[in-house]
Amino acid sequence: MSENTYVHGYSPRESERLADQAQTLTNLLHDDIRYPAGSRVLEVGCGIGAQTAILAKNSPHALFTSIDISADSLKQAEETIRNDGITTVTFQQADIFHLPFEPAGFDHIFLCFVLEHLAEPERALEQLRPLLKDGGTITVIEGDHGSAFFHPENEDARRAVQCLVTLQQKMGGNALIGRELYPLLCSAGYLDVRVSPRMVYVDASRPTLVEGFTKMTFTAMVEGVGPAVLEQGLMSRDAWERGIAALNRTAGDDGVFCYTFFKATARK
Repeated sequence: MSENTYVHGYSPRESERLADQAQTLTNLLHDDIRYPAGSRVLEVGCGIGAQTAILAKNSPHALFTSIDISADSLKQAEETIRNDGITTVTFQQADIFHLPFEPAGFDHIFLCFVLEHLAEPERALEQLRPLLKDGGTITVIEGDHGSAFFHPENEDARRAVQCLVTLQQKMGGNALIGRELYPLLCSAGYLDVRVSPRMVYVDASRPTLVEGFTKMTFTAMVEGVGPAVLEQGLMSRDAWERGIAALNRTAGDDGVFCYTFFKATARK
């Protein structure tokens, strides 16, 4: 993945959104991930370290190598991890398609929100498989923007979400990739592929999720591509603003928002 294929950009606000997202979804996505003491884990596409911190805290005696293509993101990730007092993570700048590691060097591999940004996700998975020891595992987590549904229903909000899907597709990615994890891992040669859908359901009785997911994660993510949407003429400014307002409206007292993540595990 090159830096210019990340549809959300590398702004300070995007860093805040990623951190909010990781904290909000910790239990949903990470509760069943624990790596044994002494095991070597490769985290691919660590970004600013939001997922790294959770992984390392949940498996304090595993050894992590976390890679990303962005030097700026890696710097921020390392600062985050060091400030948390974590000493079991090594950071390295690397491209998923040109990995500087020997075969069979890792017991486990972890990717979260990475494949959606790649033009060749299956090839990426094929590149990673030789790095696992025999019997080693891979965990892949992705979203699927087609799984978003909400109340009150609004056509402009639907169009705004579709604009993000369209922009990501134009950049070579796939915002609907969650539904494809099973065939992708199977085609890449992994065994015992299992996919677990993880739905986020939000209504006013769950104020932490209203703030952390509906507002700060999903709506903020869509709103962040607004300049590109308007520049490319995918929506008029009035329609776009109505769509964002409608997404925020789903965080109201009578609003409901749902989204499904897909978590896949497999072994070599």
